[in-house]
Amino acid sequence: MTTHQHLVGVYAAAVTPLRADFSLALDDVPELLSFLARRGCHGALLFGTTGEGPSFSPAERREVLRAALAVRKAHPRFHLLAGTGTPSLEETIELTRMAFDLGLDGAVVLPPYYYRKVPDEGLYLWFSQVLRRAVPAGGALFGYHIPSISGVPLSLDLLARLLDTFPERFAGIKDSSGDPEHARNLGARFKKELLVLNGNDRLFSMALQNSAQGCITALSNLRSPDLRLVWDAHEAGDVNEPAQERLDVGREWLERYPPAPPLLKALLARLHRFRRWAVRPPLLPLSDEIEAQVLGEIREAGRSLAN
Repeated sequence: MTTHQHLVGVYAAAVTPLRADFSLALDDVPELLSFLARRGCHGALLFGTTGEGPSFSPAERREVLRAALAVRKAHPRFHLLAGTGTPSLEETIELTRMAFDLGLDGAVVLPPYYYRKVPDEGLYLWFSQVLRRAVPAGGALFGYHIPSISGVPLSLDLLARLLDTFPERFAGIKDSSGDPEHARNLGARFKKELLVLNGNDRLFSMALQNSAQGCITALSNLRSPDLRLVWDAHEAGDVNEPAQERLDVGREWLERYPPAPPLLKALLARLHRFRRWAVRPPLLPLSDEIEAQVLGEIREAGRSLAN
């Protein structure tokens, strides 16, 4: 059993609130996180892919992470993770150390994604430096496996070596491969020793049945009640098929209208009355035409994402 069992559960890959001029809407950060907590999330990842993480400077990340801590006033058990991986080893160490110094619960770290054909030995040395120099004893670092974006997969052998060397610091993996075979291989290799947080809503039930212990997904911004129903059913030894089916439908919309941040921010505004947050270039806001099309499809399906 993983030593980081307290971090299991449903996490939102939270969007990052921005004003129309692309500056940070800091006052909206705790409001968004409280919304997610009320709707069943155990925690949130800030500055992941959905949070447009690589688009923000270290100083901006610090401001948002500080603002996020306010959610604990009303929801003291709400866990906060920070995306801290960059191609720069020193900047990744700086960002990861900052997250722990501020009091966050863990860091989700992309591999260095500029050099795409490096061997496991190079990745092991890179992650070892981050773990030794930035993660305190008992801290939790998750590798971020999203090869379709980073171009750098995290092999099972690499994960095993990091887990063996840093059992109290290397917590697990955010598996955003979207590959059911990979989810099964993770379960077969590690059982519950590695804390696997699945990154694809469509695979959530299956991943839980293969020893995953939670999720971090973009759709959690809108459908966290269904993710929580799936999680609670699994904890009770059951499968909630209707909730999983609704997640499948929601995931189809995300994949039909990429990238996710503009769509999620538009729907949060339309369905949950948040401000219409901007996205930072090079992303562009959702067009009026696409927004109307998505809302029409939601109404026609009879499965409103507002639920």
